Amino acid sequence: MDKIMEFLPFLIPLAIAEFALLGYTLFHILTHKNYKRGNRTLWLVIAIVGMEFIGPILYFLLGKEDD
Repeated sequence: MDKIMEFLPFLIPLAIAEFALLGYTLFHILTHKNYKRGNRTLWLVIAIVGMEFIGPILYFLLGKEDD
């Protein structure tokens, strides 16, 4: 238990950043209709399943249509 308490100051901001990125990604997916690759359902699944930064980063690199 003491080990977890040592890492808490690092883990809390990381978790907040992770959920903020996921929230922004989901908002962007749901408010846009055009994607470079795939469709809305595909990107929702990728963003949610790959929640630990990987899904949202993949969306912004591969799926987000340039406005």
